[in-house]
Amino acid sequence: MPRLDQLLLLQGLARSRTRAQRLIRHGRVSLKDGGRVLTKPGEKLPDTAELHVEEDPEERYVSRAGLKLEALLEALALPLEGRTVLDVGQSTGGFSDCALRHGAAHVIGVEVGHDQLAAELRNEPRLTCLEGLNARAMRDDPRLTAALAEYPAEVAVMDVSFISQTLILPELGALLPVGGELVSLVKPQFEVGPEGVNARGLVTDPARYAEVEARIREACADAGFAIAHWQESPIRGGDGNREFLLYARRQETP
Repeated sequence: MPRLDQLLLLQGLARSRTRAQRLIRHGRVSLKDGGRVLTKPGEKLPDTAELHVEEDPEERYVSRAGLKLEALLEALALPLEGRTVLDVGQSTGGFSDCALRHGAAHVIGVEVGHDQLAAELRNEPRLTCLEGLNARAMRDDPRLTAALAEYPAEVAVMDVSFISQTLILPELGALLPVGGELVSLVKPQFEVGPEGVNARGLVTDPARYAEVEARIREACADAGFAIAHWQESPIRGGDGNREFLLYARRQETP
């Protein structure tokens, strides 16, 4: 007999074993017969066991990042219908998934790594995934140039880790037209430097958040963007750090 987490995969009720285990830990899996809540991923059940999975908001997109972008789109009623979106730091595709579900006509993803995009997005015809592309030098990459020629982007979304956004904003300023829009997830732990986090990688000094905001605002202005909205993300990072969302418009040639 398979384990419960494996059975969820076999029955198509979870996208991955990790997600199956999270659903179980959150108490969202039960037996249809009797309604007993199943709480142990390793519990053995017959292949024929009928399972009920309660909807989990965190499963709405291929990663939790999609919920963060959704928060700002809904806060500003920002329309993406029929628009092309440039997704910088695509990774598993949480932002891309959210943009497509909100009506984006096409998403061009930029990712420095490889083989990270969620399986359910790999064959999505409205998505172009450009892997092995360093966002710090993306304006000169011929693959991105070709993709933008076919799908001119008016909106950029960004979710990057282990690098300061100040190093990427000039590239976006060179790629987006005047009037272009930017939505970015700001992660202070990657903006304050090693001295600004504790041994667990957490920002513990609240004064650092104001410093990060001031620094990002200055970098945006230097790249030709004016920040019109700044808010805390309703969902913290996986490590527990507070994160922030910004909305900016391209104003002028930097």
